[in-house]
Amino acid sequence: MGLFTGAVLLALGVLASASSIVAKRPDAQTYIDKLVPYQGWLGFLSCLWGVWIIITAIVHLDWIAHVPGWWLTYASSGMLNAALGLLLGYALLTKFIFSHGMESARRGEQVRLRIVPYQVMLGYCAIALGTWTILVTLFFYRI
Repeated sequence: MGLFTGAVLLALGVLASASSIVAKRPDAQTYIDKLVPYQGWLGFLSCLWGVWIIITAIVHLDWIAHVPGWWLTYASSGMLNAALGLLLGYALLTKFIFSHGMESARRGEQVRLRIVPYQVMLGYCAIALGTWTILVTLFFYRI
Protein backbone atom coordinates (compact mmCIF):
# COMPACT_ATOMS: atom_id res chain seq x y z
CA MET A 1 0.00 0.00 0.00
CA GLY A 2 2.89 2.40 0.71
CA LEU A 3 4.39 2.00 -2.75
CA PHE A 4 1.05 2.67 -4.43
CA THR A 5 0.31 5.70 -2.25
CA GLY A 6 3.80 7.05 -2.81
CA ALA A 7 3.53 6.68 -6.58
CA VAL A 8 0.13 8.39 -6.59
CA LEU A 9 1.53 11.24 -4.49
CA LEU A 10 4.40 11.66 -6.95
CA ALA A 11 1.99 11.84 -9.89
CA LEU A 12 -0.33 14.26 -8.07
CA GLY A 13 2.60 16.41 -7.05
CA VAL A 14 3.92 16.66 -10.60
CA LEU A 15 0.48 17.55 -11.95
CA ALA A 16 -0.20 20.11 -9.21
CA SER A 17 3.13 21.88 -9.61
CA ALA A 18 3.44 21.42 -13.38
CA SER A 19 3.64 25.13 -14.15
CA SER A 20 6.49 25.65 -11.72
CA ILE A 21 8.34 22.53 -12.87
CA VAL A 22 8.07 23.49 -16.55
CA ALA A 23 9.28 27.02 -15.78
CA LYS A 24 12.46 25.54 -14.29
CA ARG A 25 12.84 22.60 -16.67
CA PRO A 26 11.12 23.11 -20.05
CA ASP A 27 12.06 19.59 -21.16
CA ALA A 28 9.74 18.18 -18.47
CA GLN A 29 6.68 19.34 -20.45
CA THR A 30 6.65 16.20 -22.62
CA TYR A 31 6.50 13.94 -19.56
CA ILE A 32 3.85 16.02 -17.84
CA ASP A 33 1.74 16.02 -21.01
CA LYS A 34 1.53 12.23 -20.74
CA LEU A 35 -0.11 12.52 -17.30
CA VAL A 36 -2.57 15.32 -18.10
CA PRO A 37 -5.23 13.14 -19.83
CA TYR A 38 -5.56 11.13 -16.61
CA GLN A 39 -5.59 14.13 -14.28
CA GLY A 40 -9.34 14.16 -13.58
CA TRP A 41 -9.69 10.49 -12.80
CA LEU A 42 -6.43 10.39 -10.87
CA GLY A 43 -7.64 13.33 -8.80
CA PHE A 44 -11.11 11.86 -8.28
CA LEU A 45 -9.86 8.47 -7.15
CA SER A 46 -7.03 9.86 -5.03
CA CYS A 47 -9.43 12.19 -3.23
CA LEU A 48 -11.54 9.21 -2.24
CA TRP A 49 -8.40 7.22 -1.39
CA GLY A 50 -7.12 10.13 0.74
CA VAL A 51 -10.37 10.31 2.70
CA TRP A 52 -10.12 6.56 3.31
CA ILE A 53 -6.52 6.93 4.55
CA ILE A 54 -7.53 9.76 6.90
CA ILE A 55 -10.34 7.64 8.36
CA THR A 56 -7.98 4.69 8.78
CA ALA A 57 -5.35 6.89 10.43
CA ILE A 58 -7.93 8.17 12.91
CA VAL A 59 -9.12 4.65 13.66
CA HIS A 60 -5.53 3.54 14.24
CA LEU A 61 -4.42 6.34 16.54
CA ASP A 62 -2.73 3.68 18.69
CA TRP A 63 0.03 3.51 16.02
CA ILE A 64 1.36 6.78 17.45
CA ALA A 65 2.62 4.92 20.51
CA HIS A 66 4.40 2.22 18.47
CA VAL A 67 5.43 3.80 15.16
CA PRO A 68 4.83 7.57 15.37
CA GLY A 69 6.86 8.38 12.24
CA TRP A 70 4.94 5.91 10.12
CA TRP A 71 1.59 7.12 11.46
CA LEU A 72 2.52 10.74 10.71
CA THR A 73 3.62 9.75 7.20
CA TYR A 74 0.40 7.80 6.71
CA ALA A 75 -1.88 10.58 7.95
CA SER A 76 0.01 13.24 5.96
CA SER A 77 -0.23 11.20 2.78
CA GLY A 78 -3.98 10.88 3.31
CA MET A 79 -4.38 14.62 3.74
CA LEU A 80 -2.27 15.40 0.66
CA ASN A 81 -4.10 12.79 -1.41
CA ALA A 82 -7.45 14.24 -0.42
CA ALA A 83 -6.43 17.89 -0.95
CA LEU A 84 -4.69 17.44 -4.29
CA GLY A 85 -7.32 14.98 -5.42
CA LEU A 86 -9.97 17.60 -4.73
CA LEU A 87 -8.04 20.19 -6.72
CA LEU A 88 -7.20 18.02 -9.71
CA GLY A 89 -10.40 16.01 -9.87
CA TYR A 90 -12.88 18.72 -8.93
CA ALA A 91 -14.84 18.47 -12.19
CA LEU A 92 -15.48 14.75 -11.70
CA LEU A 93 -16.15 15.15 -7.99
CA THR A 94 -18.76 17.78 -8.81
CA LYS A 95 -20.34 15.52 -11.41
CA PHE A 96 -20.54 12.37 -9.28
CA ILE A 97 -20.66 13.52 -5.64
CA PHE A 98 -21.34 17.21 -5.17
CA SER A 99 -24.18 17.37 -7.71
CA HIS A 100 -26.58 15.53 -5.39
CA GLY A 101 -27.19 18.53 -3.17
CA MET A 102 -26.79 22.26 -3.38
CA GLU A 103 -25.22 22.42 0.08
CA SER A 104 -22.56 19.80 -0.74
CA ALA A 105 -21.69 21.61 -3.97
CA ARG A 106 -21.32 24.89 -2.10
CA ARG A 107 -19.12 23.34 0.62
CA GLY A 108 -16.96 21.57 -1.96
CA GLU A 109 -16.38 24.84 -3.79
CA GLN A 110 -15.49 26.61 -0.53
CA VAL A 111 -12.91 23.98 0.35
CA ARG A 112 -11.46 24.05 -3.16
CA LEU A 113 -11.14 27.84 -3.12
CA ARG A 114 -9.26 27.68 0.20
CA ILE A 115 -6.77 25.15 -1.19
CA VAL A 116 -6.14 26.65 -4.67
CA PRO A 117 -3.60 29.29 -3.55
CA TYR A 118 -1.42 26.52 -2.10
CA GLN A 119 -1.56 24.18 -5.11
CA VAL A 120 2.09 24.46 -6.17
CA MET A 121 3.36 24.23 -2.60
CA LEU A 122 1.14 21.17 -1.96
CA GLY A 123 2.47 19.68 -5.19
CA TYR A 124 6.07 19.95 -4.03
CA CYS A 125 5.10 18.56 -0.62
CA ALA A 126 3.41 15.63 -2.36
CA ILE A 127 6.56 14.92 -4.39
CA ALA A 128 8.69 14.96 -1.23
CA LEU A 129 6.22 12.87 0.80
CA GLY A 130 5.70 10.44 -2.06
CA THR A 131 9.45 9.88 -2.33
CA TRP A 132 9.70 9.50 1.45
CA THR A 133 6.78 7.03 1.53
CA ILE A 134 8.34 4.87 -1.17
CA LEU A 135 11.76 4.88 0.51
CA VAL A 136 10.36 4.07 3.95
CA THR A 137 8.22 1.29 2.51
CA LEU A 138 11.12 -0.24 0.62
CA PHE A 139 13.72 -0.06 3.35
CA PHE A 140 11.90 -0.22 6.69
CA TYR A 141 8.37 -1.62 6.44
CA ARG A 142 8.42 -4.68 4.28
CA ILE A 143 5.05 -6.35 4.34
